[in-house]
Amino acid sequence: MDDTKKPSAAAKPAVASEPATLTPANGNGGTHIVAEETPGLTHRVFAPENRELPLHRRVDKGFLEYASYVIRDRAIPNLEDGLKPVQRRILWTLHRSDDGRFVKVANIVGDCMKYHPHGDASIGDALVVLANKRYLIEGQGNFGNIFTGDPAAAPRYIECRLTELARTEVFNDEITQFVPSYDGRNKEPVMLPSKLPLTLMLGAEGIAVGLSCKILPHNFPELLEAQICILKKLPFRCLPDFPTGGQMDARDYQDGKGSVKVRAKIKEKDESTVVIKELPPGTTTESLTNSIEDAVAKGKLKVKSINDFTSEDVEIEIKAPNGVSAQQLTDALFAFTDCEVTINSRITVIRQQRPVELTVSEVLRENTDQLVRLLQQELELKQRQLQDELHFRTLERIFIEERIYKAIEKCKTNDAVKAAVMDGFVPFRKELVRDLAEEDVERLLQVRIRRISLFDINQHREEMEKTRAELAETQKHLKNVTKFAIGHLEALLAKYGPIYPRLTTKSARHEEVDVKAVAFKAFKVSYDRATGYVGYKANGDEFKLDCTKFDKLLLVFKDGTYKVTELAEKLFVGPDLIYLSLPDRERVFTCAYTDRNASYLKRFTFGGTILDKTYNCIPEKSRILLFTPDTPKVLYIRYKPAPHQKVSQQTCDPSKIEVRSPKTLGRQLSIKDISSVTPEPTRGWDEAAATTEIVFV
Repeated sequence: MDDTKKPSAAAKPAVASEPATLTPANGNGGTHIVAEETPGLTHRVFAPENRELPLHRRVDKGFLEYASYVIRDRAIPNLEDGLKPVQRRILWTLHRSDDGRFVKVANIVGDCMKYHPHGDASIGDALVVLANKRYLIEGQGNFGNIFTGDPAAAPRYIECRLTELARTEVFNDEITQFVPSYDGRNKEPVMLPSKLPLTLMLGAEGIAVGLSCKILPHNFPELLEAQICILKKLPFRCLPDFPTGGQMDARDYQDGKGSVKVRAKIKEKDESTVVIKELPPGTTTESLTNSIEDAVAKGKLKVKSINDFTSEDVEIEIKAPNGVSAQQLTDALFAFTDCEVTINSRITVIRQQRPVELTVSEVLRENTDQLVRLLQQELELKQRQLQDELHFRTLERIFIEERIYKAIEKCKTNDAVKAAVMDGFVPFRKELVRDLAEEDVERLLQVRIRRISLFDINQHREEMEKTRAELAETQKHLKNVTKFAIGHLEALLAKYGPIYPRLTTKSARHEEVDVKAVAFKAFKVSYDRATGYVGYKANGDEFKLDCTKFDKLLLVFKDGTYKVTELAEKLFVGPDLIYLSLPDRERVFTCAYTDRNASYLKRFTFGGTILDKTYNCIPEKSRILLFTPDTPKVLYIRYKPAPHQKVSQQTCDPSKIEVRSPKTLGRQLSIKDISSVTPEPTRGWDEAAATTEIVFV
């Protein structure tokens, strides 16, 4: 089956409105393509005649439906209540069975399967996650350990129930919209009428088709304070807060569109011991110790011992080796292990059935608007209920006090009874809250004789006064819902602020750790001239260096070539290596070399180099007489014997030569043949002989 190729969106439509037939260039008639055009559209649809159009349409439609389902109904939370569908169904199941007592998680999972079509494993896992976030579900038993990563016990062994916060702030059946469950046997809520900013409280992580979300959890009291600021039209800022604690650098958070850096909280126990007390998010004590061991194995740091004493609180003790301080070890842990992690934030939510990407401020403003709207709906509902209660209490009082029930004793039909009651209330119309309805008559006719005989007029009036006062207060709140919302938030803040303190410490800026500066010199590099290998597994006796994983090596050879290369286990360089060290752009080197005509001396710095590129520090067909780092105080030069030669040795001061680049020729030493140039007098140097000093012009 040939794949359909679509032209670019920028392609212009043809002028003709008739379908155009396109014939392939090969002329064999293998593919016959028809271009169908619609006037006014800026694109064309090409379809081979032999393609199965119904199948293609079915696949396209099926994929779109699948993608939409995964995005809206599985992976991405909804902005209104901040919940994914499985979380919403779990909370609804707990609400349906809530009597204040703990319920077996296995029972909740079974009941939730009436609403959730994806099996018990996903329900149980989601319930454990919600319980560990503390806000909505209270657990009893082993719900796992977020510090060690230990899993929860089986659902049949653990119990849970709704928290008081969830009972009072998440549910209200009278203003909840319901839809049939997946099998049509039950009804489930479209959204829960949550008055809490659950999207940012709980956080979320999900991967859907073509998009993902990563919402970091925030501190509940701080979110309430921010909502109060929104209602009062004051500036605010909210930062993440993680259940594992840690120290956070949020300067790049960008209101939820950036990232945060979170470090483990490390305390120095003594000069050579540190203790990790809090973890970065996404890590456990096991994963953190594994990252430390991995860094040790790669030679990035040195550790004498690691002991994990974690129980209810995190406590990982790490001892540094001899010669390494606790501060050096701490810096290395931040640089090379999961003791510091960077977490990216991407707030993707479902709003009005569509995925959108928002900021923290936008989400919180939406949640605050929803809070005001829900409080207004609840106040209006309460007002109607109080008015109905006041209306019926008035009816009940008149019905009993004026003995209207006596008029129905002579009635023989149901219609006559209703008519007698309606007629009996005609004289008292002005006392009623609203007109008498048939529903009111039916309710009055259900009043029992015991209620009539024990009727207490004084108590009844007191109850009516309380109802009127409550109604007046409700109407007062309705006139200024914003003020009522602020009071509601302040009450929540006073009650739950001490219960949910901030766990992650906010830090204005982490001191950046220079990875190269804190790396341990764990690699012993050497050169084995016999085999020609250099590296930390070469086992040679020359040019021994202590290196870090990040160090490079400067190699200089007899022919004057040099290069900078990566640290290697064993690198073959041959037997002609004359110098090996760590590269230093500013270090001065002294070099004497000779060609066929004369000998020269120069000082230079290597400067910048390209990795593994070969350079020359002397001209071609020249030979190095001396190569040494830095600048010797004196150089001792000996000449080869020659007829009529009066001067056989001389000295010179190399510091009088200016520092140039490696390509410079340098200053001429002599046109005589030189046997040696050394920074110290060698054997055979005649101290008694008159020695002249070379003067550079």
